[in-house]
Amino acid sequence: MPLAYKYVVLINTTIGAFMAVLDSNIVLIALPTITKDLHATPFEAVWIIMGYILVTASLLMTFGRLSDIFGRVKLYNLGFALFTVGSALCSIAPNGLALVGFRLVQGSGGALIFSNAAALLTDAFPATERGRALGLNQVAGTVGSVIGLALGGILAGSFLGWRSIFWINVPFGSFATIWAYFKLRELSEPRRTEKLDLLGNVLFSGGLTVFLVGLMLGALIGWAPAYLGVMTVGIAMVAGFVITEARVRYPLMDLSLFRIKAFATGMASNLLASVARGGVSLVLVFYFQGVLLLDAFTAGLWLIPFSVAFVTLGPLSGYLSDKVGSRGLSTAGLLVTSVALFWFGLFPFGNSSDYIELLVPMVLAGAGGGMFVAPNVASVMNATPAARRGIASGMNSTLVNTGFLLSLGLAFAVMAASVPTTVLQGIFAGTASSICPPAGACAVLERFVGSLHSVFLIMGFISLFGAVPAYMTKKQKADYHPGPAAPSE
Repeated sequence: MPLAYKYVVLINTTIGAFMAVLDSNIVLIALPTITKDLHATPFEAVWIIMGYILVTASLLMTFGRLSDIFGRVKLYNLGFALFTVGSALCSIAPNGLALVGFRLVQGSGGALIFSNAAALLTDAFPATERGRALGLNQVAGTVGSVIGLALGGILAGSFLGWRSIFWINVPFGSFATIWAYFKLRELSEPRRTEKLDLLGNVLFSGGLTVFLVGLMLGALIGWAPAYLGVMTVGIAMVAGFVITEARVRYPLMDLSLFRIKAFATGMASNLLASVARGGVSLVLVFYFQGVLLLDAFTAGLWLIPFSVAFVTLGPLSGYLSDKVGSRGLSTAGLLVTSVALFWFGLFPFGNSSDYIELLVPMVLAGAGGGMFVAPNVASVMNATPAARRGIASGMNSTLVNTGFLLSLGLAFAVMAASVPTTVLQGIFAGTASSICPPAGACAVLERFVGSLHSVFLIMGFISLFGAVPAYMTKKQKADYHPGPAAPSE
């Protein structure tokens, strides 16, 4: 008996969600091993992670628009093929710079998958079954994030080496690409009369990239006027993007949606929440492997409670928000996250910290994130008119990824400003034992640990500030009236 088409779509997109999210954590936990083996600079090491997220943040809405114009199935298939090819290229990268470039290819494929998966599911499933289908797809992503931590550690620490973390994508990606090509069919009507906002995409992605490059070079080399100038150019490009979006017929972001108070406050709190929690895992990975000298597998296991708490509280908070509203839960989630981050900020990080003492703030941080996300997304989507929910979802995902990028950049800048580049490279590569004598205090590592305190305290205050717009988000009727910049429906 042939499988119903809707289940073909569900299985294929679930594979895509699992692979794309798994790849973020599997690379994160293997990053010190990769840095050491490729002799990557700290700048290259961080961009191995950031490049993937940057492509997703900057191209997600553009690819969504392209899929509306040319067809979702075609671009979804292209995404799987690009992701698979990018994974194969990553596995043979000869140096850190090449790996950064290959990760951009892989991230482009991931962005095409993410931007079309939900739309394909919505097209294939009737309205009474869509919620369950989308929920299963999201669960696959969260499961991938947990498995990635353990699997990345196992593979990076095995005789196969870190390159094997990319090998596993090739057979699954090849199968899914071929299966999607032959089995998926276009159910939507392409809108070939619509135009692509190329200028907006260049200004947004370019401005974000230029700003982050200036930020990290300034932290590594020194805050010379040239690097401050680069950051200023990046900010000016993003400002130009905002001005452009208010004037074009088919904008990348529909800024008129921010006239809805619940939408605006929900998006603001989501951006701040992403900045607050985005760099937590990265900082802990470098602490576990660079200071405590744990192997990749153990470091991955140590991080799993953070993800498990997030995954456990997420569905529960989503269910409760349907009953009691989103404001209290999302506000409480950010306050709990603030407590966890301040706890980390005051934690006596050392070269022999007790894991049980670290476990409590990690679980709190994960639980706070889980409490916040689902109610926040629900409040944003409920405040958005049905006809604009597609672009609102894309804007929300873009701001989440942008917040993660800013968080990573901020964490890196604070760490890089505290210790010399050569020391930072040793910490990133997990070779801190060569920096300090076997016994006694190490002033350089103490400065690095001090930078961790600074990172967590800054993020704690950002999370606290995020609770303000979260509390201001009230349930209300959608009172949206399209402005002149909104495309005609």
